[in-house]
Amino acid sequence: MTTPADAQPRLTEIATRLTGPGGRFEIAVEDVLGTPIPVMRHRARTVGELVAASRAWGARDYLVTADRRISYARHLDSVAALSTALRENFGVAEGDRVAILAANCPEWVIAFWATQCLGAISVGLNSWWVPREIEYGLQHCRPSVLIVDAKRAALLTDIDTSDITVLTVETDLPRLIAANSGAELPHADIEEDDPSVILYTSGTSGRPKGALHSHRNLLAVVDYHRFSDAFATELAGHTYADTDPSPLRYLLTSPLFHIASLHNLVVPRLATGSAVVMYQGAFEANTALSLIERERVTNWGAVPTMASRLLEHGDIEKYDVSSLNGFALASAPSSIALKDRLRERFPFARDALVDSYGLTECSTAIAVATPADLARDPGSLGRPILTVNLEIRDPFGESVPAGVEGEVCVRSPFVMLGYWEDEAATAAAITPDRWLRTGDFGVLENGALRLTGRRSDLILRGGENIYPTEIEQCLDEHPAVRECAVIGVAHPDLGQEVGAVVVRKPDATVTDRDLREYAAERLSYFKVPTHWRITTTDLPRNATGKVIRRGLTI
Repeated sequence: MTTPADAQPRLTEIATRLTGPGGRFEIAVEDVLGTPIPVMRHRARTVGELVAASRAWGARDYLVTADRRISYARHLDSVAALSTALRENFGVAEGDRVAILAANCPEWVIAFWATQCLGAISVGLNSWWVPREIEYGLQHCRPSVLIVDAKRAALLTDIDTSDITVLTVETDLPRLIAANSGAELPHADIEEDDPSVILYTSGTSGRPKGALHSHRNLLAVVDYHRFSDAFATELAGHTYADTDPSPLRYLLTSPLFHIASLHNLVVPRLATGSAVVMYQGAFEANTALSLIERERVTNWGAVPTMASRLLEHGDIEKYDVSSLNGFALASAPSSIALKDRLRERFPFARDALVDSYGLTECSTAIAVATPADLARDPGSLGRPILTVNLEIRDPFGESVPAGVEGEVCVRSPFVMLGYWEDEAATAAAITPDRWLRTGDFGVLENGALRLTGRRSDLILRGGENIYPTEIEQCLDEHPAVRECAVIGVAHPDLGQEVGAVVVRKPDATVTDRDLREYAAERLSYFKVPTHWRITTTDLPRNATGKVIRRGLTI
């Protein structure tokens, strides 16, 4: 049996050949926004170029759902038609925002690519938002066009959209695509560091922040995935060629307004000719397993909550999932025990399970732990991926030695431009020489990353990042509430749930049911606390007046 030590020379030889001088993925140091950063020398410059290149994949599957199958050729025609309609009918031009507020569906993807071909900015709005949050998002990004499905259109009733063209997924998009079928694919003359996408991530200020990604960011993700495919191909003893379509078939189960599904699945797979099998609706193990069996899915990146529900499924053996040979956990921390249970139960997890660490601001993974990494160190998150520089720094911004805890900081071509129209938040997150302060804490040991703590106040519920401040500000508006603090409560399936310690006013009467209903009208369901403690005792605070959360319990 080949040991990891025996295999290392072969791995090094392949990586050197692919990324060294003259290699397909040759790495060179170039100026990126005033800072020298390692990038791939041979790269595209605009995301829209990928659409035109996808013509080569013809009749192959690109998007597959439970009841639809869309080829690359049909997708290209639909993108050209919608892009033309957005330009000619609604005046969408370079730099304009086109917001998408819809559940996962092929039209979401078509709208994204149509926007990119015009040099406009695609905005992925959280489809779980309630009207109050939707209104904030629209006021923040100021789109010229909003593409919305019927369920979310019903939430716009009391929101002023008079300055926005609203197009429906079910009616307007099919009509516009049909009317412009056969149109020539538009092309925009833009630069690689121009903005491409806005995705929203929660912020400690209590309001979602718009992470602004450039064309460089997305194309760097594409090339990273291409490199990974090439490395696997060469390792298997075959010769990699860009002109050969990938036979891999990927199951998409996370929302398209996440980097996991958009940046790291839908976008790179257009470039490689792979199929994207799109799960729709609330996650249910039977449905996912049926799709894997029917579509011969080869790769799946799941959030830990989904993996836990697979473990709870009592009859997985009746499904043929033998095609699945790539399985990754992403979007939220997963325990060593969970990984062990997955390997014990599922053959596809025994030799293929990988873990990773990343965040929206970085477009893709920062570090990836391979099966070999996890075998050596079950708590590891692996080594930084290609072109990523990672340092652990002290509170003064100085790099600390291996084994010493500090803040995880990263610099790479994947790091966002900044937060949309928020100079203060951008300056707080990104240094002048383009290092991103993640706000997470960890150590580097033998070159591999291990997290020691998430952002101090962050609650991670089923893969969703929740910051307490937004919920606290909402509850503080209730007339019976004097002050409150929101904390995470451990949950075996979701990782954490939201708990609230509420200090009521002395002369007021309020129940947890009252507060739950109040919050549900103003916040997405996953942010509404499920655990409550109502008291008249003041919250503990430090010398500067900040609430001390560490000792709070529900």
